[in-house]
Amino acid sequence: MQINLSNLGKRYNYEWIFRNLTYTFESGTSYAILGHNGSGKSTLLTIIAGHNLHSEGDITYTLGSKTVASDEAYRHLSLTAPYLELVEEFTLLEMLDFHTRFKQLRHNLTNLELIERMGLQRSKNKFVKDFSSGMKQRLKLGLALYSDTQLLLLDEPTTNLDQEGVAWYQEHVELNKQGRLVIVGSNIHHEYAFCEQQLRISDYHVAPRVR
Repeated sequence: MQINLSNLGKRYNYEWIFRNLTYTFESGTSYAILGHNGSGKSTLLTIIAGHNLHSEGDITYTLGSKTVASDEAYRHLSLTAPYLELVEEFTLLEMLDFHTRFKQLRHNLTNLELIERMGLQRSKNKFVKDFSSGMKQRLKLGLALYSDTQLLLLDEPTTNLDQEGVAWYQEHVELNKQGRLVIVGSNIHHEYAFCEQQLRISDYHVAPRVR
């Protein structure tokens, strides 16, 4: 998967979040999108994921030698973020059964094997609504990391995780980054320490007009 951004810009009403962003993300490489809170990291990730529309410029997706239509890109990506919700009326096993109808798991894992890798064996029949915030985040990460997708988007991936959970994230992102395009939106070093490339979204901010 390769993603090309050409003069990309996003604004809300009259305020530009970023503008004139030209950049190429290459498969097999991990990228960190850096910036302070409110700088536009999450906005850029949601645009790449197709959950948000850009205001100007172009974004193109290429898989092998073929161009992927923007409205089909979701088939090839996994996204996890604090603002994404889980289906809390499902048990953990039901959640995985539902998820894998749309995205198969990497490494030919079974749902039970993924539950074991997430360290949630004792909760396989527990309703997601009864999970702690840390367990929900580990579930979100497990679904994203282990889905068989070429593009992995991680927005503030260790939100709600304790020290043990952070170590789990670092271990499993290392196991699942090979051969994929990985993009992390963060301002916390331990979330993106493995990334080879960095994009500072603040470099594309537009200075406000002086009235």
